[in-house]
Amino acid sequence: MLEKYDEIRPYTDQEAVEAIQRLFRDVEFVRSLSYFEDQLDIDQLVKDALDCKSIIEFQKRFSAKILYYFLNKSTTGIHFSGIENVDPHQPHLYIANHRDIVLDSSLLQTYLFQNNFPGTKSAIGDNLISGPLFVELARINNMMLVLRSSNIHNRIANVKLLSDYIQHSIVEDKESVWLAQRSGRTKNGYDQTQQGLIKMVSMAERKNPIPHLKSLNIIPVTISYEYESCDQLKAREWALSEEGKYVKEPGEDFKSIVQGVTQFKGEVHMQIGTPISDQLDQIDLSMNINDQLTKVCQIIDQQIHEHFYLHKNNYIAYDYMEQQGRFQDLYSLEEKNHFMDYLEKQAHIEEVSYEKMFKNLLLIYSNPVRVKLGEAIPCNIKEEE
Repeated sequence: MLEKYDEIRPYTDQEAVEAIQRLFRDVEFVRSLSYFEDQLDIDQLVKDALDCKSIIEFQKRFSAKILYYFLNKSTTGIHFSGIENVDPHQPHLYIANHRDIVLDSSLLQTYLFQNNFPGTKSAIGDNLISGPLFVELARINNMMLVLRSSNIHNRIANVKLLSDYIQHSIVEDKESVWLAQRSGRTKNGYDQTQQGLIKMVSMAERKNPIPHLKSLNIIPVTISYEYESCDQLKAREWALSEEGKYVKEPGEDFKSIVQGVTQFKGEVHMQIGTPISDQLDQIDLSMNINDQLTKVCQIIDQQIHEHFYLHKNNYIAYDYMEQQGRFQDLYSLEEKNHFMDYLEKQAHIEEVSYEKMFKNLLLIYSNPVRVKLGEAIPCNIKEEE
């Protein structure tokens, strides 16, 4: 049965052990670990990795140490909540807002492992993984590949394959899965679940999707960063997208991955929501399928928006854009000046005017406040799916 999914699935434990041995025979890979020697004993790190006999062991003894290396340098605090909403005896489909390529799913694994819960398989676009070395690392770390293709026939087949594998993982293998709520990270600060994602997940039962979605035990997950991951890159891409279809430069995805884990993010908050199965029961099944799926998106988004932690930077950006002091009691003048200086520096790039960059950066930080307040989002921020 697994052969059907060979192109996209993570390694089995046995395959992972073999892949680890291959990985650490790569001289360049081992040499690259010297980057971490200011905080880690590299010889011990390599020994621990080579001794691993399973994926979860590798994640805890190797990957987690690399992750914490970056978190110690780029964050001032990580706050988790909601683990009480997770039933450790059944698998879940976690659908999360998407702000960082690597950290969003990695931090969920961290929270689950801290509480002795099983981790998840995590979806990542194959366009984000270049070269066999990174494919090895991804599959050893329990990642499944989302195959991208410009060919319409291949694209449909790839979506069906991924949908089947998600169902197989949860229903047959009894393993949880993490999915981003949208294809690509949120660029404008407005988290929305794409209906296309819910369609993909429910392809197995397209004519009657709600009972199938219930069987996947969906739980929304929300993450927020004090300093938005890759904020400058997101503001730039958003601006250039308004001038026409945005075409990424070679290596741009890798740049976003590296900047995402290394850029200063300040405080980070993650909250696991509650299972939405009871709310799915309330959906009117006499509605057409698209309306049913739209309602599912709204249910997920309601929790993500409700649980999004607003940082001082969000309030500062909102007050500045609205030219009012509605939330001025929540931050000091010094904090405001510091953040505005930061935005001004981020707004200076060659390809986009300072004015456009500054406005987009303000919107990235202020839109989560508008969502919380139930206010209209500026109409020019719609992103392409």
